Amino acid sequence: MTRSSINFSRRYSLAMITFFALCFVAKAQLSTDFYKATCPDVLKIVRREVLNAVKSEMRMAASLLRLHFHDCFVNGCDASLLLDGTDSEKNARPNLNSARGFEVVDRIKSSVESSCSGVVSCADILAIAARDSVLLY
Repeated sequence: MTRSSINFSRRYSLAMITFFALCFVAKAQLSTDFYKATCPDVLKIVRREVLNAVKSEMRMAASLLRLHFHDCFVNGCDASLLLDGTDSEKNARPNLNSARGFEVVDRIKSSVESSCSGVVSCADILAIAARDSVLLY
């Protein structure tokens, strides 16, 4: 073996060891109990509201999932699709007559706010609602 191939092997081995060590040390950032201490009933509240909305209109489950997709597709899941305004994503041409379910998310947000005000983000509410709409049907 040449000296350069030995150096490459050492560097490659060191890089792989470092990578795998970091994989074992790193913690996941997503958690289903994130709001356990600050808003323990958030999952129940969202599930109840999604269930009521889907009972009223069966297509709402798919609409909530699609709303979440449209929100996350371009700039990440930031709930920017829920913002009102003339130049907002909500009123953008691709979303007109396409994205629906805003009133359901507004109802969910109101219910969550009455239980624990200022704690749960709109982006999280939309993600939980989309998850529950898939789990329900």
